[in-house]
Amino acid sequence: MKQKIHIITLGVQRLGKTLAFYEEGLGWKRSEASKEKIVFFETGGIVIAFFDKSELAKDANVADGVCEFSGITMAYNSKSEGEVDEVMKKVEGLGATIIKPAEKTFWGGYGGYFKDLDGHIFEVAYNPFVEFDENDQIIL
Repeated sequence: MKQKIHIITLGVQRLGKTLAFYEEGLGWKRSEASKEKIVFFETGGIVIAFFDKSELAKDANVADGVCEFSGITMAYNSKSEGEVDEVMKKVEGLGATIIKPAEKTFWGGYGGYFKDLDGHIFEVAYNPFVEFDENDQIIL
């Protein structure tokens, strides 16, 4: 298997409400490949998909239960501390739960965490040690 991730599918309770959060609130643009029950967003090389949580559990042959922390977070890396603060304020106003306010980090950066409307955890961080290419992709 190649070292590559193409799609991350997030199970959601209410697709319409989730889409309002990401599209209307954050300005994300839906892919034309989206269908009635699954919506795709291209995010610079990886596609984020939103699909009904119970249907996703059924498809994966697992129980659809509630979990406080699944061991997965997603990160948005900003280009400044100010951008971190802007994003955190924006998502909070859209109904996200701030679970760790933005602050200086132990590794020399700045960031915080929020849960979206379905409990998916996102980190918003500024890392002064990271560079971006011309397409805003992180250069490691």
